[in-house]
Amino acid sequence: MECTVQWNGPGSMSFHAATGSGHWVNMDGAPEGGGRNLAPRPMEMMLVGAGGCSAYDVVLILQRGRHKVLGCEVKLQAERAEVDPKVFTKIHMHFVVKGRALNAEAVGRAVALSHEKYCSATVMLGRTAAVSTSFEVLEAE
Repeated sequence: MECTVQWNGPGSMSFHAATGSGHWVNMDGAPEGGGRNLAPRPMEMMLVGAGGCSAYDVVLILQRGRHKVLGCEVKLQAERAEVDPKVFTKIHMHFVVKGRALNAEAVGRAVALSHEKYCSATVMLGRTAAVSTSFEVLEAE
């Protein structure tokens, strides 16, 4: 896996990145840090990555179990250390999984498997942060 991150130049604290899979991502800093708030912060991107990684796992596990999953959303809330390096110290992930006749036990198992075994992003972030999860199951219309 590889990517290239490039600064957009003087007068900005924004960057663009090219991923090894051929996609582009923009990042920017907060105005108080010289940025212009035109794109997500790099640490927000880490949180997005963790949410995407774990949601991917949950959907895949449920699909492989032949469950009728039709939607999956994960809301993340994080706290960071007050001093540098301002690592994440707490991350809570709340999954809202929608489907037809979804078994709450199967959803809970999928969330736990992602958190404990499959999601490399949350396992890695768990080295500095207390990562917790919760979930709810909604019946699709």
